Amino acid sequence: MEERKLGTVEGRFADLIWSREPLGSGELVKLCEQELGWKKSTTYTVLKKLCGQGLFQNQNGSVTSCVSREEYLAAQSEQFVEETFGGSLPAFVAAFSSRQTLTPAQIDELERMIDRMRKGGA
Repeated sequence: MEERKLGTVEGRFADLIWSREPLGSGELVKLCEQELGWKKSTTYTVLKKLCGQGLFQNQNGSVTSCVSREEYLAAQSEQFVEETFGGSLPAFVAAFSSRQTLTPAQIDELERMIDRMRKGGA
């Protein structure tokens, strides 16, 4: 996936689509007016930009995602770890846990994830 970063408002816009897709473009305009205070032109400008980035598509007045929210967040997380910690997930976890104590439930979940990875699962 090519590098895509959403600003705060673009992220809210994307979440509106991800949580309601498929979504009619007219319905999206009304939703953005209510939720974001946008005019029709602003909605279509941002939609066109994000369609151009390959995140969404608007075909025959129906707006859908090309990239799921989960795929987008996974790519952003990978990019952050790569840029900030040289791609080292252990370095990221060490930095995170040095300032915030992991709960027993979080530790258990991390152990389950590691066990799945050792067994070849995702």
